[in-house]
Formats: sequence, structure tokens, C-alpha cells
Amino acid sequence: MHRPAFQTSLWHADHLRALGDLARNTIPLIDPAANPPILPGIDLWDLWPLQQADGSTALFDGASLWFVLCATALPDPEARHDIVRIRLMSRSAHGQWRDHGHALPDGFNPGSREWAGSALFHPETGDVTLFYTVAGYRGEAKPSYAQRLFQTRGHLSIAPDAITITDWTGPDESFASDDHAYMLVNQRDGAPGAIKGFRDPAHFRDPATGECYITFTGSIKPTVSTHNGCIGIARAKDASLANWELLPPLVSADGLNNEMERPLLIARGGLYYLFWSTQRKVFAPDGPSGPNGVYGMVADQVSGPWRPLNGSGLVAANPESAPFQAYSWWVDADLTVWGFIDYPACTEETKEDDPAWRRAHFGGTPAPAFRIALEGDRAWIA
Repeated sequence: MHRPAFQTSLWHADHLRALGDLARNTIPLIDPAANPPILPGIDLWDLWPLQQADGSTALFDGASLWFVLCATALPDPEARHDIVRIRLMSRSAHGQWRDHGHALPDGFNPGSREWAGSALFHPETGDVTLFYTVAGYRGEAKPSYAQRLFQTRGHLSIAPDAITITDWTGPDESFASDDHAYMLVNQRDGAPGAIKGFRDPAHFRDPATGECYITFTGSIKPTVSTHNGCIGIARAKDASLANWELLPPLVSADGLNNEMERPLLIARGGLYYLFWSTQRKVFAPDGPSGPNGVYGMVADQVSGPWRPLNGSGLVAANPESAPFQAYSWWVDADLTVWGFIDYPACTEETKEDDPAWRRAHFGGTPAPAFRIALEGDRAWIA
């Protein structure tokens, strides 16, 4: 098979300067009162569905299964990142959520926390492969910001009174940073928005070739900037999805942005779309910035080159009147967009010196979904 060479495309300041009227790209305003927590006493944020190999959401009598980052609601919601676990939940065809507890057994994770990833259903066996981020190290006294990509496979059982995934394998490290193109993220200290990335693995099967990939949030190694975010990619060496080849980054935001989070690929209309989430506060201070929102690029093949949607890359932004209302979006294959409610109805950043203010304003629950539309290099909220 002839494989085109992967090339790293740039997302740079001139793209952001092309930002224009956002009327067609503004997410509807969220009413916090109409969206109370679905699990009182537990904060929920990044979420992703169990998918079929073609990227569609797996359905079981109309219900979908979801993996959701969760933590006991602490006095300061920002402290949730230090105790985070992955939760298994289901959503009925009528929109009702149901809790099924922690997805992975206690003591299973080789790190100190479980961060975001993706999940693949194997209908021929009823198994589930979970790709996820291992944050920190087991037994560490203070949570560190080290990040590694792991995977595990378990058996899904669905009964009227319970949904479980058992007999998890491993977990096994999918692939490691090369410490050459990508930074080795083993830092003990850091601050939200300033840490480096090797996280958020998302599975994708190319319908044109059948080859499977994982995209992930990365940080460029050869950089002179403190803002060196990128979207990385690895290719499966065989059908087992147990052996991976690390490839050059798909997109580099070196000098522009520090965190291109939760990247994922979608094939649609003969084109390939790459989506990610980012926030205004992680753009380089000496250049242009965009709002908190969903960003994206389009290409004719997975290997690129990639060009920003709408010229700027911005696809869907929080409204100006509520710039922090939601975050960490997942774009489904049918272009439905899922995120979590962050700080709705707030026009200022989270107050670093006031945990009580943050707790009073934090959403910590799935946000109302919305849809986007795509036409070539253009994208808007449908």
C-alpha cells in the first residue's frame, strides 16, 4: 500500500486574525437553572461515547454508553483534577442519564488519576477497548502532571438492572513520547493551562484505507515558545490495535496556543475533519487569541495538509455574554457536539483566590448538545 508522507500543518496567528462575525458560530446560551447536576454531589466533565469502528455511536435498544470524568464535589471544583476517575453512564433514547459507577476497578490504574480518552466497541465479541490518559504515578504524595497513553479491553454486559464492563486486560501503554518530535510529559509541577500535553487519545478508522489511528493532545519538542501545543497522531501496525507507530504531529500551534485538547477525526463527504477544544487563556499573550470553543481543520486525506475551517479554525464559540459556560467538546460522527457546563452565566475568569465563588458557579454536568453543519472548508452551528 502506498502511504503518503505525513506532514505537519501550522495553525498560526494569521489564521486567528481572520476571525470575523461569529453570529453563525456562537453556541446557544445555557440556562444553569434548567440544567441541574444529573449526579448531585459528583462533578462530571469531559465525556465521550462508546463508538463503533466507523465512528458512529454504539446503540443498545436506543441507549448510548458514555465514559465521563468524575470526582466527588469538593469545596473547590478546580481540585477535581487531583482525584478524577472515569465513570460509566448510559443515556436513553429519551435523554435520561443513568449511572453505572466507576468504569475501571479500584487500584487498576497505573497512575494517580484517570484522564480523558475514547472507547471502541467490538460487536463480534461484546468487548470494549478503552483508550485513556494515565495522569501522574501510582503512590505519589502530590499529584503530578505526568501523562501517558494507555489502553485496556473489557467485556460489556447489559442487563435490565445493570450495565457493567468486567475482565479488563492490562492496562498496557499504547505508545510513549519519543522525546524528539513530542515533549516527554513527566513534569511533577504545573498549573492548569500551562502544563504540557501527551493525553486525550481518540481512535479513528480511515474509511478509505481501513487503517486505524489515535490522535492526541501533544506538545512540540523543538520549540522556542512557551505555547507549543500540537495534535499528535499514531498509526496501528496491525489489526490487534496493540502496536502503534508514532507519526509526526498533524497540526502544530507552536507560538500560538498551548493546549489543543481532546482532538478527534471525522470522515465526511469525502473529506477529513479534525476538531479540538481550546480556551482563550492558553493562547500566547503576545499574539491574537480566540474564544473558548471548538476549533477545526479540514484535509483531503489523513496525512494532510490541513487547512483551518472558516479560515480561522473557529467552529463554535461560547457566547460573548457567557464566555466560560461550557468546555471540552466531543463532536460525534453525526455532528452532534457534547460538552460539559463549566462556569455558565459568568463573564469573568474563575477567581483563583475564591474557591467558594467557584463552587457556587461551577456547573459540573453535561451541557445541552448542539449540532454543527459542514460544507467543504466551512462550518457553522446548525
